Amino acid sequence: MEEILWLFPDYIKKALQEKLKISWGQLQEIRMRLNQPIELIFNNRNEWVSLFKPDKNDFIFLIDQLSEHSLYRLENELREGYITIDGGHRVGLAGKVTTVNGNVKAIQHITFLNIRIAKEKIGAAEPVIPYIYDGRYVNTLFIGPPQTGKTTFIRDITRIVSTGWKDVPAKKVGVIDERSEIAASIRGVPQHDLGIRTDVLDACPKAEGMMMMIRSMSPDILVVDEIGGKRDVEALLEAINAGVTIISTIHGRSLEELKNRPTLQHIFEQKIFKRFILLNSSQKPGTIQQIYDKNGKNLNKKSGCLPDAVDWSTSFHRDNHMDRV
Repeated sequence: MEEILWLFPDYIKKALQEKLKISWGQLQEIRMRLNQPIELIFNNRNEWVSLFKPDKNDFIFLIDQLSEHSLYRLENELREGYITIDGGHRVGLAGKVTTVNGNVKAIQHITFLNIRIAKEKIGAAEPVIPYIYDGRYVNTLFIGPPQTGKTTFIRDITRIVSTGWKDVPAKKVGVIDERSEIAASIRGVPQHDLGIRTDVLDACPKAEGMMMMIRSMSPDILVVDEIGGKRDVEALLEAINAGVTIISTIHGRSLEELKNRPTLQHIFEQKIFKRFILLNSSQKPGTIQQIYDKNGKNLNKKSGCLPDAVDWSTSFHRDNHMDRV
């Protein structure tokens, strides 16, 4: 909790400590909006800290804390709209955007903050591994709306694959962490456990990063988050043709929805991905709704489920649920 609370003025810090002392483990986000109550978003509810409304001076204090009193050192982060802090937590920023030639230069007059709480879930991906290993690890795409646990799954898969699973030797894994969410690196050092044979390109665009990683680190497997653009898809296809296995995520609500996206048609035509894992947020983050093979067939290997690991929908054997992933 201290990794988060040091950002706030003392009076806000004390209020949050009191509010969160019991339910810190369920917290997903802390949202601040100028002159509005602070919003706390938990796994299955939201609450408000209504005793006060943060003013301009409070926002100045937070930005000074984040930047160590030097906005210049955060120039790149301000352009991207988020800052990663110790512990892997990510602070999203919004306000007045400054542009140059149509491109975002910076965010000024920051009046909205979203602190997303990073929670590593060691073992979260264990039930999924039997589905994505078939004599070798296969190209896998996790599909789901925001906050369904996609990043947590591929983070834990990275740890498992690069450490070794059962009788399968550890593989070299390259992570292209464009948004600093998978490894949550601070000054190049991952804040999460990614295993013993993992290399990370932090804050690097996916399209450039995939080929950079292949040329420089010769990975067996590439892990990337949130593909979607044309350049991402082209780089992904090039990496696969170079003999590298891809594990990735994408925003979406169904396999059918993805098949209708023009930029993804080539992927489906060539049956690039051998596994599609559809996540669902209707219950809790980390709920697996379906697992499909390359032909769209629903797989139902109940033996792949492990206790206390993940929520399964009615299409799967249901084990005990886990907390937020």
